[in-house]
Amino acid sequence: MRHTKKYMPFRPAFGRIYYPGFLLILALAVLTLSSCTKERKSAKAGRAMQAFVESISDYARSFDPAFIIIPQNGAELLYRNLAYEEGTDPLFLSAIDGMGAEELFYNGTYSPDAYRLKLLAGVAGEKTVLVSDYLNDSSYLTHALALCRDSSFLAFPRTPDNYYYNHIPTFIENENSRNIEKLSDAENYLYFIGAPYEKKEELIAALKGDNHDLVIIDLFVGGEALAAADLAQLKRKENGGRRLLIAYVSIGSAERYRYYWQAEWKRGHPAWLKKNYDGYPDEIWVDFEDPAWQSIVCGNDSSYLHRILEAGFDGAYLDNVEAYYSLYH
Repeated sequence: MRHTKKYMPFRPAFGRIYYPGFLLILALAVLTLSSCTKERKSAKAGRAMQAFVESISDYARSFDPAFIIIPQNGAELLYRNLAYEEGTDPLFLSAIDGMGAEELFYNGTYSPDAYRLKLLAGVAGEKTVLVSDYLNDSSYLTHALALCRDSSFLAFPRTPDNYYYNHIPTFIENENSRNIEKLSDAENYLYFIGAPYEKKEELIAALKGDNHDLVIIDLFVGGEALAAADLAQLKRKENGGRRLLIAYVSIGSAERYRYYWQAEWKRGHPAWLKKNYDGYPDEIWVDFEDPAWQSIVCGNDSSYLHRILEAGFDGAYLDNVEAYYSLYH
């Protein structure tokens, strides 16, 4: 039942009376100011995230000039000052090979995100766009695949059994036996970071029987890092064609189960562990501009990116780049 509230004038200690109309204007002004402040901080952080991704790319490509960089979400980063109207950002585009997007057309049911679609369509002819929609009904699969095909996006629609990227679908869009040498060659991909295995031999056995052109997997299986000898067994599809192996890494959040996590850490300690990640109790949004966090991600021989490079991956899938927004909203 809806209740009607009777508004009474607010009388502050110094005696002046403020009536509801004034309070409404004051509240709107405060909200507007707060929103503008958040947007300014978010835009500044967005430019810093662009620079961070560019530095990751520079570092990786100093070892492997063909190393593939694919940020996930944060499509605004594709544009100067995060503004579609200002055109694409050439420096950022040169640092990446593609862009990932979750729940673009489907978030359970059909619910296209017009804003992000516009941003991604603006680079579809130049960069590969990888879409991982979630469908709460398998009957939506044909439609979801067609939407990506019509937009020249690669599709990985997740059905209810695969919400956490822990299942290898039996159907592969545009399955082929060609050699896939660069991201633009790929006609399909497998997003498999939730692989339900404790031993890397189990992961290897499962993927050796698969024909996806590109596979996104975690560097670690059961706490053990994949090595070059392991990846050598996975760089061929079952049908013999060469494929690309891309390592997942979160650059906008710290994960409690990673090798770098220290027992005494918690939100606020170190100070760059900034904000709880709603829905993910094992992750914390980070101040990604902090040198301590950046050194964990890349730039030295013990960094996450260096481990990925040593293992022989063809590229990295950079998750949570939208930290520039999530930290301030």
